[in-house]
Amino acid sequence: MTDEYKTIKTIGEGYYTEKRSRFLAFSHPVANVDEVKEILAFYRKKYFDARHVCYAYVLGPDRKVFRANDDGEPGSTAGKPILGQINSHELTDILIVVIRYYGGVNLGTGGLIVAYRAAASDAIAHSEIITRQVEAEVVYEFPYLMMNQVMKVVKDMAPRIISQDYDNVCRIKLGIRQSLAEQLQSKLAKLSFGQ
Repeated sequence: MTDEYKTIKTIGEGYYTEKRSRFLAFSHPVANVDEVKEILAFYRKKYFDARHVCYAYVLGPDRKVFRANDDGEPGSTAGKPILGQINSHELTDILIVVIRYYGGVNLGTGGLIVAYRAAASDAIAHSEIITRQVEAEVVYEFPYLMMNQVMKVVKDMAPRIISQDYDNVCRIKLGIRQSLAEQLQSKLAKLSFGQ
C-alpha cells in the first residue's frame, strides 16, 4: 500500500438527461459512514419528490469500506456504475449521490447504466481532486532536559505536531507520513539511549 491517496476537496455537481429523465449528481468528501448517512438524509429530504436517490461511497486510504445502492432501480444499474466511476478515478473518502426524476419513458438497463455513470462522472469532473498522505501517529515521552534534542529531530523531519504536554515528563504526539514513521521513531529512540 502506498502512503498517498486521492480524494476530493470540494462538492461537485453533475447533470445528465435522457428521454426526459433528469439525473442530478453530487459528489461529497466524507470521512465516515455517519457523514454519509447525514448527507443522504439531507438529499432524501430536499428531493423528496424524486423517484430514486441512488449512491455509492468509498472510505479509507486502503479503499476497503465501500457500498453501492440502487434505491429501487433494477439491480446493478445505478449504484454499481456510480461506484465504477469512483474506482476508475481511484478516489476514496467520497460519496456520490445521483437523484433521478423519472421522465415517463423507460430507459432500459443499458440506458440506466449509461445515465448513472455519466451523471457520476460529471460530478467528479466538477470536483477538485487532491492527493493526501496517509499519516501515522508517533507518541514520545521524554524528560524536559531533552527538549532541545527532541525539537531538533522534529525540525529536521517536519512532522505535524498534534499535541504537546510539558510537565515533569514531557509528551509529544506527532503525525508523519506513514513511510517516514519508523525513521522518526528510530531517531527519537536514539535520543533516549543518550540519557
